[in-house]
Amino acid sequence: MRLVTPGDSAPASVNKYLLPHETQVITVRRHPAVLMMPVGLVLGGLIIAGVLSNTVTNVITWIWWGWLILLAWFVWRVAEWSVDYFVITNQRMLLTTGLITRKVAMMPLAKVTDMSFKRTIAGRMLGYGEFVLESAGQDQALTNVPFLPYPEQLYLEVCEMIFPNKNPTPDD
Repeated sequence: MRLVTPGDSAPASVNKYLLPHETQVITVRRHPAVLMMPVGLVLGGLIIAGVLSNTVTNVITWIWWGWLILLAWFVWRVAEWSVDYFVITNQRMLLTTGLITRKVAMMPLAKVTDMSFKRTIAGRMLGYGEFVLESAGQDQALTNVPFLPYPEQLYLEVCEMIFPNKNPTPDD
């Protein structure tokens, strides 16, 4: 299964980090589960603000301003999530993050010596997992990639790229 079909292109925010000779194979956005904690905080804050505004009358304005700040933080987190991508090319893996301060973590596929993925109970229920990458030598910029959708399919695709079939079938 290919998660990006030939002819598709990476988002413009990611495409500028690809080399001219690289072929994009997989491009995925992090799983929306990364937003579970911000959603919980905003909803919890709304409930608390509603309860407090019915019980405490002299600081109602400050309570709601506090909740609006929390809501603005949530909108910021959603905007950050919308520009974060995990990209696998024919030569390397990239994780681009950040809205204002852009961070691009990269690991060449040739340097990957071991790769696994973890799925918590929440990850199995919601459909996300975490890649754990290891390489020979120095510490790498890309070691853990949490909240990836389709972790089994991604894992198989990346393993096929790292360890290609060296014994082609007669049909090839």
